[in-house]
Amino acid sequence: MRDLNKVMLIGNVVRDPEIRTIPSGQSVAAISVATNRSWNDASGELQKAVEYTDIVAWGKLAEIAGQILKKGRKVYIEGRLQTRNWEGQDNIKRYKTEVIASDLIVLDRPQGINVNGNSEATTVPNMEEAVAKMPEPVAQAVSATPATPAEEIDIEDIPF
Repeated sequence: MRDLNKVMLIGNVVRDPEIRTIPSGQSVAAISVATNRSWNDASGELQKAVEYTDIVAWGKLAEIAGQILKKGRKVYIEGRLQTRNWEGQDNIKRYKTEVIASDLIVLDRPQGINVNGNSEATTVPNMEEAVAKMPEPVAQAVSATPATPAEEIDIEDIPF
């Protein structure tokens, strides 16, 4: 049996992505996504919680994310978990677990554009209906080309 490391998230972009270029010339994007959940506790009271997840996208996917993702956008992200570690200036070992994105799909359209392409803000109550009516370039899934072992990125090259 093989192992599986796969993450799928649907949430809202917390802030505009940070795009950087590493010394090799490859682009990298830091994205933060908030996912909400709600449940009823033992007494029947509605409880709510937000989970914030750090996402890293590489190459063409990073460049596209930088162009189309903005704070508040609804996005589907697929990828894998990766934990990196480093020693801080205080000589304490630090750890950070992130999702390394392989695919992303924008699930809404930019503010100011309606489903017909006119420049006016509209809302569509049904998300599936909104996605079906979005312009093709916005709704299409963007896949990153998987890195071959020779193209693996050295953790020291990550600029954040």
